[in-house]
Amino acid sequence: MMKPVPRLWVVISVMSVFCLFVLFQFHVSYLFGKSLQITHQVNNFFISISSSSHPQPLNLTRFANESDGNKAKHPQEEEEKETCAGRYIYMHNIPSTFNDDIIKDCKTLIKWFTMCPFMVNSGLGPQVSESDNKTSRVLTSKTGSWYATNQFLLAVIFRERMKHYECLTNDSSLASAFYVPYYAGFDVGRHLWGYNTTVRDELGIKLAKWLRERPEWRKMYGRDHFFVTGRIGWDFRRGLDEDSAWGSKLMLLPEFANMTMLSIETTAWTNEFAVPYPTYFHPKSLPEVRRWQMKVKTVKRKYLFSFVGAPRPNMDGSIRGEIIKQCLASHGRCKFLDCNKSGQDCDNPVKVMEVFQRSVFCLQPRGDSYTRRSIFDSILAGCIPVFFNPGSGYNQYMWYFPKDFRKYSVYIPEKGMKNGTVSLRNLLGRIDLGSIVKMRNEVVKIIPKIIYVKPGLVGPEKIEDAFEIAVDRVIERAAMVKRMMEEGKDLQSEYSQTRDLEKFE
Repeated sequence: MMKPVPRLWVVISVMSVFCLFVLFQFHVSYLFGKSLQITHQVNNFFISISSSSHPQPLNLTRFANESDGNKAKHPQEEEEKETCAGRYIYMHNIPSTFNDDIIKDCKTLIKWFTMCPFMVNSGLGPQVSESDNKTSRVLTSKTGSWYATNQFLLAVIFRERMKHYECLTNDSSLASAFYVPYYAGFDVGRHLWGYNTTVRDELGIKLAKWLRERPEWRKMYGRDHFFVTGRIGWDFRRGLDEDSAWGSKLMLLPEFANMTMLSIETTAWTNEFAVPYPTYFHPKSLPEVRRWQMKVKTVKRKYLFSFVGAPRPNMDGSIRGEIIKQCLASHGRCKFLDCNKSGQDCDNPVKVMEVFQRSVFCLQPRGDSYTRRSIFDSILAGCIPVFFNPGSGYNQYMWYFPKDFRKYSVYIPEKGMKNGTVSLRNLLGRIDLGSIVKMRNEVVKIIPKIIYVKPGLVGPEKIEDAFEIAVDRVIERAAMVKRMMEEGKDLQSEYSQTRDLEKFE
């Protein structure tokens, strides 16, 4: 007859089995967690470039089998609800015809050059190598946050950031604003030369129809909707249905006329808002931004002023020729980086940033339009911008620049340059060191506001970058328009052509 097993041994045996089971579950969970993390990193690229001579299919979203619409998490925790109350964004899961399919043929997006090399790294472009001493001296060493970013890819960069937005929701009833990830700039850009107006307008008209049939549209008939483009506003306001006329009529369509457009440069219309051009710097943490600010605040500057650009001899009223003339005659006080010369120095982030870092003042005359990407690259370098027209900065980037332009910039009216009464060397040379230090300090404060940080921020501290500011202002605007509608007020002031970009407000 068998002896009964003591109760204590039974308990110990059961507990041992239970502990082994828990440890096994933890081990499996850990392994799967690592696997998912690795997959996340491998797929964290906008496009893959193969060394094969045969074209490879493009990976056009961060997760191969994931659409915009199902990426967002439904808010469940009370803490998240409190944090995101009034800040939820709903991203329309529009057909790929309106975004990914447009950029599949990256060679034809811009007439003058291929966009394919710039498509990597979720639209940030090729990473700038920091292996040589000069690059490490000019840029922040060993951060991996510098990219050869093209300005036209703003819409792609913004969309990728939106996928990581902390208050992105799948529940449209919670949303305060609605984002439409349409690549309008690339759509019109590929059809600007050699195509008729029907082709230029086709996709915009189809998307307008798609949007107005959505239940989310009927909430405010699109007045809480917005989209982003890396082109200037005039490219979407063609007034004539003639093939020789410029651009598309996207913003003249009734549906888009109700929406808010964020672009690198606005027109006189009040439902357009200018956001910064992308720069080369896409940091991953706030300490990294602080280190860069300290660097440009203390760097020694050899030149009094500089100009990075090319002349516009065939453009009526251009002052670039006079600026270049004075720069070359400044006896070494000015640095001119000629973008007309071969060698593509102006497309080299290191060479451009080196000029700006070594200059006290950076000249920002108008180019083909009011604004220039150079404005933001120079501010990033801690260089004090010199504007010649209010429409180049002061009446554009009002969400980002201080209202008092004298705090961070110098204004020289174009008229003085045209009639030859202004000497840049004498005028800028008379500004005392104390005033320069104050202005530079203000410029350095602007830096976090005009950069687009890399998706997947590292560290607990949030960076109020260009994306975050834009989203917050769009939400504020949607709330204001909603109140006006509820109160029966006239909305004409918010959707009219009433701005004068060349006058100080």
